[in-house]
Amino acid sequence: MTEEDKELELLKAKRMLEMQKNISQRQRIDEVKPESKTPKTTPRDLVLKQLGYRGEEVLQNAESQFPTETKMVIEKLAELIQGGEINEIIDGGKLLTLFRSVGINVRIQTTISVEQDGKMVSWSDKLKGEAKSMSESTSEPESASSDVSSSENI
Repeated sequence: MTEEDKELELLKAKRMLEMQKNISQRQRIDEVKPESKTPKTTPRDLVLKQLGYRGEEVLQNAESQFPTETKMVIEKLAELIQGGEINEIIDGGKLLTLFRSVGINVRIQTTISVEQDGKMVSWSDKLKGEAKSMSESTSEPESASSDVSSSENI
């Protein structure tokens, strides 16, 4: 072998080593990328984790009624949660109070339930039932008197 052939073989060997190093570095980077590609939690997700009883319901109503304003409130809440200034659970009442204190009057559908005969009944159904019984009680004496008069005729 001539000296040129030896130099060429050395250059080829160096180039092969460089290529192997590049390949191994790419593989390491590819292994690290999936870990860094984990989905980052959005401000909304962060706030949702802090919400308690009926909090999500209030948030959904606020988002449907005031989308842009609610987004700003969510972002600020997320900052406060990440900063550790808010570490308690935010229930629906607290969240509703917060929205109203910043001028966002979120409307929530509410019902009042009362117990009647061991069952929970909505207030409107209870009033309807009382109205029916009132109308029946006023119409009963008339029907009772007609029954009595018909029995007298027999």
